[in-house]
Amino acid sequence: MPRPLWAGAISFGLVTIPVKIVSATEDHDVHFHRVHLADMGRVRTRKVCELDGEVVPQDESGKGYEIAKDQTVPVTDEELEKMPLPTAKAIEIAAFVDADTIDPVRISDSYYLAADGQVAAKPYTLLRKALERSSKVAVAKFAWHGRERLGLLRIRAGAIVLHSMKWPDEVRDPQELAPKVVEVGEEEIEQALQLADRMTIENLSGFRAEYREVLEDIIAAKADGKPRGENHDGREATVHEMRPAKRTGGRTAPAKKKTASSKTAAAKKTTARSTSAAKKRAGTKTAATPATVLTLPSVLIFRTRWLL
Repeated sequence: MPRPLWAGAISFGLVTIPVKIVSATEDHDVHFHRVHLADMGRVRTRKVCELDGEVVPQDESGKGYEIAKDQTVPVTDEELEKMPLPTAKAIEIAAFVDADTIDPVRISDSYYLAADGQVAAKPYTLLRKALERSSKVAVAKFAWHGRERLGLLRIRAGAIVLHSMKWPDEVRDPQELAPKVVEVGEEEIEQALQLADRMTIENLSGFRAEYREVLEDIIAAKADGKPRGENHDGREATVHEMRPAKRTGGRTAPAKKKTASSKTAAAKKTTARSTSAAKKRAGTKTAATPATVLTLPSVLIFRTRWLL
């Protein structure tokens, strides 16, 4: 089990449920260090006072709030600790609402609530079953890093999940971003619905972070002193072209050998390219294929981001 981030209790009427907060997600993204390219030494960020240009030690650094230009008031940690936080060690359920009334925009980070000890097993199960049978979610208040937060409790695979939420006044009104009113025909709407039906899938489990996988392969190749991926024509490959091969049993599947039919197909492609080039030289205009139009931007984007 991951290291608990917080320990307290769920307060549910007269019921108290000791729980521990555990992160429900993991960060698998690739993170970089800022380095000096001449010798690969780490480049650190120093805290410098903008008035005297001196580096400020940790014990001389504090919090301040700017109330006007060139006017900042200090706020000490002691003052913050004295502020009343009734939810400091409790997740206080304030209400229950229908799940479909919660705007997903307000949901932020997600955490699992683990029962803290055997004494918490029964009340934990009681709350879980109550949420499951009612098809409702619980709205709660709790403290996190010295600040009062709004939370949402729901059930996922038999565990209680805590979602931190934005307060109502923290969500911007999107009406000013909406486009001007335009007329859309019923036929166009029907076509869009048909497209959505064709693209409908059962779940999202098949999605992969292809961009991250390619980046990890590039880093591994550079660590081994190998060149990064390129196409047979020498240009840098796109993300989809550099997609890792399917893995079988933890090993990379070997590339398939070219068969006679594949060689014949390749020869036909070469002949077609030659014929097309001859037509161009003869002054015949040949329309660009959709594949060429769609591939070019992705190549440009990749070259812009990954020219190392």
